[in-house]
Amino acid sequence: MAEHITLSVNGGSLEIEKGTSLLEAAKQVQDSYDSPILLAEYQGRLVELFKTVTEPGEVTFLTVKDKNGRRAYRRSLVFLMQKAIDMLFDGQWMDVRVMYSVGTGYYCLPPTDKEGASVTVTEDFLSDLKDQMRKLVEADIPIQKHVMKTREAAARFRDEGLYYKERLLRYRSSSNINIYDLDGLHDYFYGYMVPSTGVLTEFDLLPYDEGFILQFIKKGKSKLAPYKEYPKLFTVLKEATDWSDRMEISTVGALNDAIAVGRTKELVLLQEALMEARIGALARSIVRDGGRKFIMIAGPSSSGKTTFSHRLSTQLLARGIHTHPIPLDMYYKNRDQMPLDEFGEKDFEALEGLDIERFNQDMTGLLNGKEVELPIFNFTTGKREAKGRHLAIGEDDLLVIEGIHGLNDKLSYSLPRESKYKIYISALTQLTIDEHNPLSTTDGRLIRRIVRDARTRGTQAEGTIAMWDSVRRGEEKNIFPFQEEADVLFNSALIYEMAVLKLYAEPLLYAIGEDSPVYAEAKRLKKLLTYFLPMPTEEIAQNSLIREFIGGSCYHV
Repeated sequence: MAEHITLSVNGGSLEIEKGTSLLEAAKQVQDSYDSPILLAEYQGRLVELFKTVTEPGEVTFLTVKDKNGRRAYRRSLVFLMQKAIDMLFDGQWMDVRVMYSVGTGYYCLPPTDKEGASVTVTEDFLSDLKDQMRKLVEADIPIQKHVMKTREAAARFRDEGLYYKERLLRYRSSSNINIYDLDGLHDYFYGYMVPSTGVLTEFDLLPYDEGFILQFIKKGKSKLAPYKEYPKLFTVLKEATDWSDRMEISTVGALNDAIAVGRTKELVLLQEALMEARIGALARSIVRDGGRKFIMIAGPSSSGKTTFSHRLSTQLLARGIHTHPIPLDMYYKNRDQMPLDEFGEKDFEALEGLDIERFNQDMTGLLNGKEVELPIFNFTTGKREAKGRHLAIGEDDLLVIEGIHGLNDKLSYSLPRESKYKIYISALTQLTIDEHNPLSTTDGRLIRRIVRDARTRGTQAEGTIAMWDSVRRGEEKNIFPFQEEADVLFNSALIYEMAVLKLYAEPLLYAIGEDSPVYAEAKRLKKLLTYFLPMPTEEIAQNSLIREFIGGSCYHV
């Protein structure tokens, strides 16, 4: 007689036969979810649905409404697209490169053969590709995982013309890796996958620039929404990628090659020269425009806003323009006046948490030539104090206003639009892991923040990761909606930074125990960092933006 075990699911219980897969268990409760189950957390560990269960325990099933479910969906959607291209060209080798995330989609370059000839992306081509993908969805083909020797996998990818993957695996220290199989098509992916093609029902393909967008489901939704374009963001991403291509370092494997042969000094000098040139060009633009008195700087967490502000101020001073920094944090309301978020917690990132009237009164006064006493916020007492600094600005003075609401005109409603120069800054990495795995810019910022929080705030990695979802909600509400309204989008990513951050972040992540609620996320980040060779920091200048996070900056950051 078969032995049965009991699983705790959604506050209830589910009895299954011992050795049953989580996929079979998921089918029994699927009706209580409004979208397909994609992954599971079993006993606090993230697992794929093919895992068999032999002991009682707690199970949480994940869909696209969950962070890890969305990640698995996107990876698997890329695999589905690859398989459809393979079938569309009747097995002829055609490689598609997945470059970076733009809104709710991945920008992909056209499929290219081994001789470098690319497909022309037309409406007909995308229509045929979509039809083929839908056929694969209807067929509900399993996505299977196999363990393979790393050396054998690298040789296979080399033979198949996937040189970026082969280059990446050259630096893998583990002897075995997991390879996924979709009806004979094999690939390597950074992270877990969905159980079969049948759950990948929501997607679209849209022509964009020289390639196309593979669109996926928006956060918090279970159905596809109309795609929103971000032309300024895309332009910055493309410029960064073009530069890294010219430097012949467009993937993690290529970066590792450069580190391995001792090109680190050259990398640092090239990257810093580019960043200084871009900041200098921005300063020239501000001076040339004239009439701008307020430089409004905003960007998501760990974008390097402080160092950027200092370096921009230096470039402006070299052109005879004096700048005065005004952090928006000075205009916080007293802590007991803070608005609450949807969870009943004080929302320090809400626009309503700032004294907007006082800010506009002070800025208008400065614009009209008056002397103003700026407030100061005491973070120890949680109260704003009157003993601020007195300030008046001259004809050649500019105010540099930095804060998450800097681009929102509701903050500076009384200031003429022509008096404001808006800058959106974010760390938009130009690297990809390989042909089919883009490198998340959000992960890059999180690792930056883990390192900085531990160094400057005494916050361990566990705490930083635990609050990251809340930080992201604030960004999506208060920052991202305004990025396309900026006069300039500035990319603060450094091509080598993950290799440097690895030195500092890895020990912090290893300190997180298996019993921690953020262990799965820490484990994922540790795996990401294993792809990078470490890079020494001796050659990095004191004014480098990365110093804001690892320490040693000449600025007070």
